[in-house]
Amino acid sequence: MRRRKRHEEHDNHEAWAIPYGDLVTLLLGFFVVMYSISSVNSGKYRVLSNALSAAFRGTPLSPQPISIGEPPTSVSEQMPISQVNRMFAAGMPAYMHMPLPQARGTVRDGAAYPGSADPRQAQNAALAEAEAARQRELDSIATDVSGVMSNLIKSNAVQVHKLGDAVEVQISADILFGSGVAEPAPAAIPVLANLAEALKPWPNAVQVEGHTDDVAVRSGAFRSNWELSGARAGSVVRLFTEHGVNPQRLAVVGYGQYRPLQPNTSAAGRNANRRVAIIILGSKHAGSALRS
Repeated sequence: MRRRKRHEEHDNHEAWAIPYGDLVTLLLGFFVVMYSISSVNSGKYRVLSNALSAAFRGTPLSPQPISIGEPPTSVSEQMPISQVNRMFAAGMPAYMHMPLPQARGTVRDGAAYPGSADPRQAQNAALAEAEAARQRELDSIATDVSGVMSNLIKSNAVQVHKLGDAVEVQISADILFGSGVAEPAPAAIPVLANLAEALKPWPNAVQVEGHTDDVAVRSGAFRSNWELSGARAGSVVRLFTEHGVNPQRLAVVGYGQYRPLQPNTSAAGRNANRRVAIIILGSKHAGSALRS
């Protein structure tokens, strides 16, 4: 019986295409993964990192995540733990469902994002505006006081000027008090009453200072110029309160002869040193009428 001849097996010259196709597919997947990693939003990644730290470790590593919108008050408000669990169960990246606020003044690598505000610049601007408002307030007070004291200012019996964060009104003691006397003269009461009316609408603290020359007191009512200067300042404060100035704004200081404006070697110098100074302080001294 004749034996059948076995057919010769042919080599498959296209077998290389299968592993090559697999390799190309793997390379494509690799580059897709690499591209997706390279385009991760750093802000979203930081938010996710902090949320996971809060969920599994407690306090997040950074005090506040980089935000791209209105930041919530806490990480738990931005992404509750239950939401994290649901996202992991669904196999989806958590940051894709998080509310992402718009960054405001966020700083990265020492530079602020475009359009953001430097917190220090904002603070300096606020301080400058507050100082400008105080100066405008003091200018208005000086204008009001000068208006009611205009006649005495023209005769050089009263001087009104700004000193830094205060307005100082200097009144010659000779037009307010007799020699060695702490009670205001009858002619001085309308002057002080008008000044009280100008000061009453303002909330600023007021410090009333009494000053004398170096001539010893000859009145038996006072043992020293200190006591006389303090009593005179107290009389002015009492009259202010009687005309509606809030007593909590007022302070009494007696300097005696120890803060002279001019040397006490002449009559003109002693006249300049006998005075009552009313110091209206700027609003930053609110609650205290004593200058440092």
